[in-house]
Amino acid sequence: MTARLRLLGLMVRPRAAITMWTFLVIGLARHAGPTISTDLVWATIALAASYAVATSMNDIADVQIDRTNGLRDASRPLATGTASVADVRWTAATAGTIAIAAALPLGAPGLAVIGLCLAVDLAYSATPARVSRRWTLAPIALTVAYVALPYLLGIVVAHGAWDAADLPLVAGLCVLFFARIILKDVRDRLGDAAHGKQTLLLRLGKDTTCVVSIVAAAVGIVVIVLAIRPPAPVVVAIAFDAAAIVWMLARLRVTTDPTAELVTIGTAARAGNAVLVAVIAWLLLSAQDAPPMQASLVVATLTAVAAVGFLDLALKPERARVAYKG
Repeated sequence: MTARLRLLGLMVRPRAAITMWTFLVIGLARHAGPTISTDLVWATIALAASYAVATSMNDIADVQIDRTNGLRDASRPLATGTASVADVRWTAATAGTIAIAAALPLGAPGLAVIGLCLAVDLAYSATPARVSRRWTLAPIALTVAYVALPYLLGIVVAHGAWDAADLPLVAGLCVLFFARIILKDVRDRLGDAAHGKQTLLLRLGKDTTCVVSIVAAAVGIVVIVLAIRPPAPVVVAIAFDAAAIVWMLARLRVTTDPTAELVTIGTAARAGNAVLVAVIAWLLLSAQDAPPMQASLVVATLTAVAAVGFLDLALKPERARVAYKG
């Protein structure tokens, strides 16, 4: 039992779960400002548990692909052979139960959102839907699961209601995330091709995929800025992050070394995370009626801190290490 509980914690995969939680916080900040309650704790647990269901189901579906790709990271227990299919199915069932239980204090709206999360998790990896094998639908499903549903959960935590102003913000966030998620297939293309899994990357090619990603990132950020309408200094800070993303994606187009490709994608993701942090900071500060110049100073400081890490990787990519391979 101890080993299975350890496996349950392992399948949450904190870095990806935190990305989902970031969109939850954006939804919360948009509707409640700095207000925080125990509902945020329950929502965080429910979201993390639902993600463990997603990773468990996907690992079962893609175990052969993961092995072909040489994924030897501890977070891929099926690929490494440290867990059985039965163990991972137990993890999925237990995590699903935890997700539903944690959503109970959130009431019917919270249960509905978590129920949708679990439905997408199953549809993405399990038969008969198996959306992960449909190259046109897979990135859309992931965008809904990572961005739209966590954002809705944030509104639930805020005890708010969807309004017209949410649509452009969610649309911008979704398009920006879409630009990021279509690049995940760069890592997995060898196994995907070997096992007949069609992806946008394999269908359109790397060059076209990079162009789509660049356009989506630029459009997403423009829509986000128009949705939150921050002061000029905040716009400049976000524009700096946008330029960093485009720089890395343009580099990716001409990069041929597999490890360098992954480092470049990770560096672009850092700049994307900086955009999200700037959005959260502005929404929270504006909800507190902070003077625009003070809010701008906070966002500028956060952007400068993020820029240090970004430039360190961008200018010296050889320092990076791909963590998920042994």
